[in-house]
Amino acid sequence: MTQPVLSIRNLSVEIPTRQGIVKPVDSVSYDIGAGEILGVVGESGAGKSMAGNAVIGLLNAPAHISGGEIWLNGKRIDQLKGEELRRLRGKQIGMIFQDPLTSLNPLLTVGDQLTETMLTHLSIGRKEAEKRAVAALEEVGIPGAAERIDSYPHEFSGGMRQRVVIALALCAEPSLVIADEPTTALDVSVQAQIIALLKKLCRERGTAVMLITHDMGVIAETADRVAVMYAGRLAELGAVRDVLTAPQHPYTHGLMASTPIASLGKTRLHQIPGAMPRLHMMPEGCAFHPRCPHAQDKCRHAPLPPVVNERAACWFPMTEEEFA
Repeated sequence: MTQPVLSIRNLSVEIPTRQGIVKPVDSVSYDIGAGEILGVVGESGAGKSMAGNAVIGLLNAPAHISGGEIWLNGKRIDQLKGEELRRLRGKQIGMIFQDPLTSLNPLLTVGDQLTETMLTHLSIGRKEAEKRAVAALEEVGIPGAAERIDSYPHEFSGGMRQRVVIALALCAEPSLVIADEPTTALDVSVQAQIIALLKKLCRERGTAVMLITHDMGVIAETADRVAVMYAGRLAELGAVRDVLTAPQHPYTHGLMASTPIASLGKTRLHQIPGAMPRLHMMPEGCAFHPRCPHAQDKCRHAPLPPVVNERAACWFPMTEEEFA
């Protein structure tokens, strides 16, 4: 079996607070292979972005990795610090953030930022880096790339800035890209263009992608597999077609049933009752049981089972007949 590009094993992140220690990420495990897009989906606060930040080493203190392992191309990286960690970013892991202005230096031209990134991580000269910078902008669909290379970030539209960020994330030829809500701030038509571009570039390069989003439509259009997170835990993991058409976890079922397509012909959209528990007030047993219409005594008291055979972490997984 081919070694995965990214392998997360029982990853936990802890934050000490006045109410005690909370776990925004709790014993999460999944792999991403070369050329594969894994969609990580869930409500705000589910732990999606926190897991991505843990992989790239961008956890803000006092948040810290408290358990588990992170492997990149067969090398353990969760214990790296300082210069080793800095060199890992950009060279082996690219990052695409929700707001491109947080990724781009407003005082430098986009050409300077692309060039400096390549000079830092690749063994090439400045002239070659400048040539590749123009090619990178052309590859992501920036019109007149040779003329726009000396433009500043504020001189681009939101969609074009996100294209620049994608070029910046890929210019050092990383094996993994973490895309954290890369289309949320964009118009719907521009979203589709950015998603298509990301899919095309990563397929051509064989880059593994962790796509973090709350949008099930983006997952359906983009990802090969999907990891559904709830309250820091992995609720369901599997192929997109299987999870979206026949979800086994009641939470995934609720997410799918609340989309306009699933509610077609009904007067109201389905909604999941209640709200996700606060991290310092996690219920015993399965964290979803207070909102689950299928909860039984075992769900309220027994520890949540791990995701088995790439499907649901649920004591009583749903069947296709129940979903229909």
